[in-house]
Amino acid sequence: MNSGVHADIAVVGAGPAGLVAALALAADGAEVIVAGTPSGPAHATPSAHSDTRTAALILGSIQLLENLGVWPACMAESAALLGIRIIDDSSVLLRAPEVLFRASDVGLPSFGANVPLTALTDALMAAVARNARILWQGTAGVRSVRVRPDGAHLTLAEGDTLIARLVIGADGANSVARQGAGIATRAWAYPQTAIAGSVVHTRTQGGMTTELHRRSGPLTIVPLGENRASFVWVEEPSEAERLADLPDDLFLNELAARLQGLLGELRTTGRRATFPLRGLRAERMAGARVALVGEAAHVLPPIGAQGLNLSLRDAAFLADCVLAARTAGEDIGAAKTLGDYEASRRGDVESRTLFIDLLNRSLLGDLLPLAAARGVGLHLLANFPALRRLAIAGGLRGPGATPRLMRGATLRASKGMAPGP
Repeated sequence: MNSGVHADIAVVGAGPAGLVAALALAADGAEVIVAGTPSGPAHATPSAHSDTRTAALILGSIQLLENLGVWPACMAESAALLGIRIIDDSSVLLRAPEVLFRASDVGLPSFGANVPLTALTDALMAAVARNARILWQGTAGVRSVRVRPDGAHLTLAEGDTLIARLVIGADGANSVARQGAGIATRAWAYPQTAIAGSVVHTRTQGGMTTELHRRSGPLTIVPLGENRASFVWVEEPSEAERLADLPDDLFLNELAARLQGLLGELRTTGRRATFPLRGLRAERMAGARVALVGEAAHVLPPIGAQGLNLSLRDAAFLADCVLAARTAGEDIGAAKTLGDYEASRRGDVESRTLFIDLLNRSLLGDLLPLAAARGVGLHLLANFPALRRLAIAGGLRGPGATPRLMRGATLRASKGMAPGP
């Protein structure tokens, strides 16, 4: 790539949020350059391509992927999510009843689907590769982003320069794009570490996701097929380290004990990975020719499948704001366009960040008022179907209008999900 190349839009970061943003913008006719570390089957290291994580995608996210031509490549490895079971296993004095949310209760065939993250990333990379409006600039990284009168100047790790009218910062919690725009953050850590992996089990789940709310944090089991499941198990850091280092048979014994027979007998299907729980919120979603999506703007604990779904909504709303500016003949990187994007995302991101943070903190043993509030909430949800329906609606849709690329034959997308291997 020659120095000083100009582009309308540059996406910094090549994870799912950045790739979806590039595809969404290109779908509206924009020319996009993606500058990021290569990923996907052609570039993955063995450790990267054996990622243990999965993505629990709600219907709006699936509709977005379908509209971008990505979902068909994911369906074969997906498993439909027919319901969510919340079990209070916190050992508090007043134990809340089990709460069950069924998709059928609100006239839906499913809430969404669980997809291995490697399968999703591979499908996105393939879609980017065949899109004539997206130029893939494989790079060791973007060293800096500087905003000048003629646009945002990106300096690549290789020394080349890219000048763009609009930069999409999709480069994670340590975002170079965010730093270049001068956007401050509020970051925090939790005294928790998560273990992620998958298991084969003997007792069928019936398409139900189960969240056990425990004093150390949630233990979440998500279907990957009739007798396969992914798990995210949150523990105090030293305990998580001890568990992660156990041989498979001893680890499975510990997991089965925590699950109290929920899945029957267990065996693993791959490696386990650990990651510390943390939170981050950018003070603004945009600034000075830079718009943030995904973990460059918000990092949430792995509760309620909010993280990636929130990131995909970022991309869909941003595409709407950029299209409106282009249609009106306005500067896509100007303050008005970025202000519209900020306004479209602020309420959704702030409300979900606060809710997930409080829910996670309510599980920690020394925060009894929050634990009591969580217990009361679960009692109300268990006993009032109307409240459960409202909770489902809030989980599936953000506040305000639905972005264009998340509209369409959502039920058809849901019905077309493979039930899993």
